[in-house]
Amino acid sequence: MSTDVHPLLADRVITWDHEADVVVAGYGIAGVSASIEAARSGAEVLVLERTGGWGGAASLSGGIVYLGGGTGLQKALGFDDSAENMKAFMLAALGPGADEAKISEYCDGSVEHYNWLVDNGVVFKESFWGEPGWEIPGDDGLMFSGGENSAPFNEIATPAPRGHVPQMTDKRTGEKGGGFKLMEPLSKVAEELGVRAEYDVRVQRLIIDGDGRVVGLAAKQYGKDVHVRARRGVVLATGSFAYNKDMVATYAPQLNGRPAAAIEEHDGRAIRMAQALGADLAHMDATEVAFFGDPQLMARGILVNARGQRYVPEDTYPGRIGQQTLLKNDNQAYLIIDESAYEEGCATVSSTPYFRFQPKWVAESVDELESDMGLPAGTLQSTVEVYNRHAADGSDPVLGKKSEWVKPIGTPVAALDLRNCTAGFTLGGLRTTVDSEVLHVSGEPIPGLYAAGRCTSGVCAWGYASGTSLGDGSFFGRRAGISAAKG
Repeated sequence: MSTDVHPLLADRVITWDHEADVVVAGYGIAGVSASIEAARSGAEVLVLERTGGWGGAASLSGGIVYLGGGTGLQKALGFDDSAENMKAFMLAALGPGADEAKISEYCDGSVEHYNWLVDNGVVFKESFWGEPGWEIPGDDGLMFSGGENSAPFNEIATPAPRGHVPQMTDKRTGEKGGGFKLMEPLSKVAEELGVRAEYDVRVQRLIIDGDGRVVGLAAKQYGKDVHVRARRGVVLATGSFAYNKDMVATYAPQLNGRPAAAIEEHDGRAIRMAQALGADLAHMDATEVAFFGDPQLMARGILVNARGQRYVPEDTYPGRIGQQTLLKNDNQAYLIIDESAYEEGCATVSSTPYFRFQPKWVAESVDELESDMGLPAGTLQSTVEVYNRHAADGSDPVLGKKSEWVKPIGTPVAALDLRNCTAGFTLGGLRTTVDSEVLHVSGEPIPGLYAAGRCTSGVCAWGYASGTSLGDGSFFGRRAGISAAKG
């Protein structure tokens, strides 16, 4: 792939190989949502997709879409929520630095967006899964997916489950998961609306006219140069920069060698192309961090760092545990758990049974375990002593773990070695308006250029909740399509 990302002047284009009112780069969740809304706004739409078919990272994901404010699924299952309550949680959990304007629009429009997905064929089963976990192991439709019911957020906003999961039997995340059942109906709608697609197309550069307006894309298809004209607007929806080693090293070095929950096509090309035109960026250091620990086990034990100290409520969203471990505790983590709790956790249903590691150390007492692990003398003992003192009353005043998971740690006691058990993907990208216009460093929109999904900085800054990528990708993808169709 060419390293030249400088914009190409339209008067240097001899032949336009393709032409449409709106040209969308990327056929994942942001791209398909943009395509649908642009087509419904009366535009002729062409999608350029790098791979051989629609789907992107979305179709390989677990399919969680973060929605709330009182969706039909929430109401059917007896959960009360409001846009204000949802906003309070998201501002607390996704910051510091979360984009309040985007979060406000997202929360206020969440019920409508849920209805839009359902009207376009996405099916959510009316059943709730309330166990700790990365994903729903079965085909239930609703879950807590961001630590809403855990400290400190359960004191900031009334807990409400907002992880909406498209129904799918026999799902295999990474092959054909809930995300496939999100993308499949939406791609069919796009096709029915007359959206055209060109596959195996790698976008290279933006094409601009003499006034600096984006009027198309230069690309490669089967090694051949291709020039695509956009009469009204270009939408960038090509994903994150998680697989661009140089960009990760520059902006998010904590993820060096740790890409996950992304696909190799997430190479940051769209970000670089827009940067070359003067586009502004936001939160490029922000990352989601996957933690390779089974939530059913973590909730039943205590997580300690290299100093033998607890640092996060173990029953919270596992992505938050991952962020706290990698970014705040030097990637050092051990799960301390007694024999009965370990056996109980392993006997429960989980979406990640492959994260149930064998203990590395087993001992008849905490002081013996502490010594075997090489922790400073007295550190783990004092941590367990304080935890057990309050656990006898079913409370955790130190970190606020819910009482249902708080039990004194007995013996025999074990430690699982969870050091370096993290990976992640990037959350930062192009700075955009609530209408998905790409902003120049001057603060003004770049004419003719729109973007959505993980190539932009969305509703997340430092924090994350599962479902916010598919959620804001589809929500602001729709905005991008509508804006681009207006030209």
